[in-house]
Amino acid sequence: MIAPGSTIGILGGGQLGRMLILAGRTLGYRFHVFEPAAAGPAAVLADLETNAQYSDQAALLRFAQSVDVITLEFENIPVEAIDFLSTLKPVYPGRVALHTCQHRQREKDFLQASGLPCVAFEYADSPESLATAVTQIGFPCVIKTAAFGYDGKGQIKLANAAAAVNCSELWQKLGQPPRVVVEEWISHKGEFSVICARNSAGQCSTFPMAENIHVNHILHASIVPARVSAAIRQQGEQLARDLAQKLQVVGLIAVELFLNTDGSLLINEMAPRPHNSGHYSIDGCLSSQFEQQIRAITGLPFGSCQLLQPTVMINLLGDIWRAGPPDWAQLLSDPNVKLHLYDKGEARPGRKMGHFCVTGQEIEATLHSAQAHFTQLMHP
Repeated sequence: MIAPGSTIGILGGGQLGRMLILAGRTLGYRFHVFEPAAAGPAAVLADLETNAQYSDQAALLRFAQSVDVITLEFENIPVEAIDFLSTLKPVYPGRVALHTCQHRQREKDFLQASGLPCVAFEYADSPESLATAVTQIGFPCVIKTAAFGYDGKGQIKLANAAAAVNCSELWQKLGQPPRVVVEEWISHKGEFSVICARNSAGQCSTFPMAENIHVNHILHASIVPARVSAAIRQQGEQLARDLAQKLQVVGLIAVELFLNTDGSLLINEMAPRPHNSGHYSIDGCLSSQFEQQIRAITGLPFGSCQLLQPTVMINLLGDIWRAGPPDWAQLLSDPNVKLHLYDKGEARPGRKMGHFCVTGQEIEATLHSAQAHFTQLMHP
């Protein structure tokens, strides 16, 4: 066990790292953030901050020497940095999980090889092979860059064969990537996610399934409990546990799911870190996803993931600031609202600036209240 009072190193300085620090403070841990850019949301709360590139081994060495365990708050970290740090200190969630989840091809291959349910897919590494891949998958389909995609970036949906006539033009629009994944388009009944914590002993702790609503490919709301049957929720939670075990995660794995029209669940994507759709756990559960990550990487026993009451999380994007600072007093006049702002500076359209949660006794009424509050912020 890495006892309270020890120092946890965090790779990445964004809002997920910030909330990880807030959770770890109550357990008595100290934090050192390694982040190329200065003064990010996590760094302003950390005990120490190192600003250097992930390729700077001298800086990584100094960082590792100052901490007792290392974790990450986003997955786009060069695996070479993980390999180097792993020779010095424990690094979680570990190379296998990180390397797999960094690249859609490796992710899809892993799911298929593990017998886990996912959509039909093909690969392409040129406009010519793209034409072959979309023909094999059929229409509609979606093209995704294999690396560094999030919030809908690096994706193009093709509705029919006419949209795929000029694959050279499509390749240009995607930024001429080294490789893409072409996936079957699923006319699903809903999007969901489950977050599972796993420790080095192989013990798992799974949060309740969230029902997710996206707007322009960015998460807008998470609704918990998900408005599906108990059997579907249990199926999703079991898939997350299976995935955590197969990837040998130490920390968190977030699993995004489609509910197919036949009632089955398909794994869409996964992330070996805290997830936007798990923010509800800060206010809705006995232990948050961030506290569970701290417990997992330090060897402390897990806390309870029990949902205390129905909860809806709403993302706050920079668009809300278009006419000036939002009326936070109006929002917080509802005693069931908890506001979380990330201190990210400039509010740009599409930039995640914070979120709020609404709790209540019944999920539909709670969702109605949350949407009304959001509408008030957008149209004061």
